[in-house]
Amino acid sequence: MSYVMCILMFGLVGGLVAVVSNPSPYFAALGLVVVSGMGCGLLVGCGAPFLSLVLFLIYLGGMLVVFAYSAALAAEPYPETLGSGPVMLSVVGCLGFVVAGAGYFWGCWFSSFWVTVDELVEFSVFRGDMAGVAGVYSVGGWMLVVGVWVLLLALFVVLEVVRGLGRGALRAV
Repeated sequence: MSYVMCILMFGLVGGLVAVVSNPSPYFAALGLVVVSGMGCGLLVGCGAPFLSLVLFLIYLGGMLVVFAYSAALAAEPYPETLGSGPVMLSVVGCLGFVVAGAGYFWGCWFSSFWVTVDELVEFSVFRGDMAGVAGVYSVGGWMLVVGVWVLLLALFVVLEVVRGLGRGALRAV
């Protein structure tokens, strides 16, 4: 199980580097799909399958729709690929930061962090991820409202960023 979790973590970091370093929205969307899938796999491995399902449905179902819409508006005839010179330089820089951070935290990383949500509870009525979902909807309801407003703001920011010269994304068709 530890090997699978390490592979999922390497895939997560690789997808994050692909998203951060790529100026083209087409290949960054591929990185977002990889990051979402690897993150969901990590959550399932840690014992939170319901949270993983919610992440997968909301993240891929909601944010990638906005991302695909903005990519369609910013259509480039020759997009930068993951292997081109400036993008590869950015990939090397991002991986350098990841390696430096891993070297800094190397002594603090132990296998005791690989416990699942329900491993430390012997007799419990609730699963750990289900109790967390109940807490989000009861005490953290205000955070859901703030999250919705942030996503709406992010939608308008993305639409404004990909606006062309004189033709806005919020134009009448």
